Amino acid sequence: MKAKDDAVTGLTKGIEILFKQNKVDYFKGTGSFVNENEIEVEPLDGSEKVNLKAKNIIIATGSEPTPFPGIEVDEKKIVTSTGILSLTEVPKKLAIIGGGIIGLEMASVWSRLGSDVTVIEFLNNIGGAGIDGELAKLAQKTLKKQGINFKLGTKVLSGKVEGENVKIEVENAKNGKKEELDADVLLVAIGRRPYTEGLKIENVGVDMDQRGRVVIDQEYRTKYPHIRVIGDATFGPMLAHKAEEEGIAAVEYIKNGHGHVNYGAIPSVMYTHPEFAWVGQTEEQIKEAGIKYNVGKFPFLANSRAKTNLDTEGIVKIIADKETDRVLGVHIAGPNAGEMIAEAVLAIEYGASSEDIARTCHAHPTLSEAFKEAAMATYDKAIHF
Repeated sequence: MKAKDDAVTGLTKGIEILFKQNKVDYFKGTGSFVNENEIEVEPLDGSEKVNLKAKNIIIATGSEPTPFPGIEVDEKKIVTSTGILSLTEVPKKLAIIGGGIIGLEMASVWSRLGSDVTVIEFLNNIGGAGIDGELAKLAQKTLKKQGINFKLGTKVLSGKVEGENVKIEVENAKNGKKEELDADVLLVAIGRRPYTEGLKIENVGVDMDQRGRVVIDQEYRTKYPHIRVIGDATFGPMLAHKAEEEGIAAVEYIKNGHGHVNYGAIPSVMYTHPEFAWVGQTEEQIKEAGIKYNVGKFPFLANSRAKTNLDTEGIVKIIADKETDRVLGVHIAGPNAGEMIAEAVLAIEYGASSEDIARTCHAHPTLSEAFKEAAMATYDKAIHF
């Protein structure tokens, strides 16, 4: 935990240094709207409030864990993704509500640290929105082999602290059979929601949707053209790198009148072990769209670097348009998947074909050769499998 805290402190202080280097004035505190051109800042140190007037305003307040109705979080026994990263000891039994990315990442971490982990998911599959069906099945198979238990198609009825334990009442969504589970710690990981509390956004009357997201147009503008919104507070996947791209684009719109974010080329990474990463369309989405396609796969078991590292779990899967060979989606499970996906993002951004990738030289021995071989398998045939 000290290493985690040191890393967070170092990174946040690094941002402060960048502010100073670039002559950016910043205020540590809580900001709220007075009107559409004025923000009131209440400093964290308790000093006098500051009022700032601005020609342009960008809302980038992020998100917070979505609460589970009827379950009270204390960040000690019943925790969110914040509390689970601040535990003082490894729980013997950890129960997790939610089989999405955050739930699975925490399941993977604490299982490797020695916890007996059970993941409770209402749906019949894990991984959440955006993951390819084949990768979702592979993730469940791999994590189950590592000792993680899954209760899919299961509804959580209640969760409460009783003495030193947490009692979780669940119900099978299909047959209605009820069951009580015991855990030392319960993690609630059912998603995240936009964080706008305290912003006093009602003072300017910008539009919100049913999920609490601020409504914007294609240039990130609210109904006030000078108030823009980026990141988790508005539409799209709740990913830091997506928010970063939107931040750049929003400023470009303010300064130059045009900006660009390709939402078809936003990667997702699940930091389990092994890692899972994807970009573009899933096989299910392509089928539903009626597009004819080719699929190429290559296992890390046949990759020399993975074999040398004794880390051969997983595959690279590439999907390309059958007629044009243009890459439509890339899905990776395996070592360094989160790094390797960047090549796939570049391929989709520039409209590359699987043959373009296959004919690009990749260094040997590297894990990235699995990416090249999967591309070869997509338009023709892999060499080493």
